[in-house]
Amino acid sequence: SISGALCISQAWPGMARTIYNDHKRFLETYLTPYPGFFFTGDGVYRTSEGYYQLTGRLDDIINISGHRLGTAEVEDVVNHHMAVAESAVTGYPHEIKGEGEALAFLLLKSLSPGLCPAAASGTTLTAELRELISKKIAKYAAPEYVQVTPTGLSN
Repeated sequence: SISGALCISQAWPGMARTIYNDHKRFLETYLTPYPGFFFTGDGVYRTSEGYYQLTGRLDDIINISGHRLGTAEVEDVVNHHMAVAESAVTGYPHEIKGEGEALAFLLLKSLSPGLCPAAASGTTLTAELRELISKKIAKYAAPEYVQVTPTGLSN
């Protein structure tokens, strides 16, 4: 398995060919980073079986307490928790920190015998995720709020 930037080697119908009034920006953003390929701006993970999984925007950066942080980086850590099926992390304004704070949205897996129901929906899960992110990235990256989707659990 391997991860990296998702790039496309051939043109396709409906492909963008410029940015209105800024063709130089189009070239610099989509064609210059990987010569000979169209850079989509997304990260991708290829499994050992050959399947591709999009990991998120590579340029989706939030600024928390002066630290630039990729949302895909936080989502990757969150998705390693045994209760989490999918996640989305975004930034939002914060009165004290100024530039931003992280907010995580979660879709949970079906409850397994080893997963405590309280951990799947309450403050325990939030605490576990904050601890995990603090260890794997940094304490400042831990989201202040964790929102579990109200639609229930997925498989």
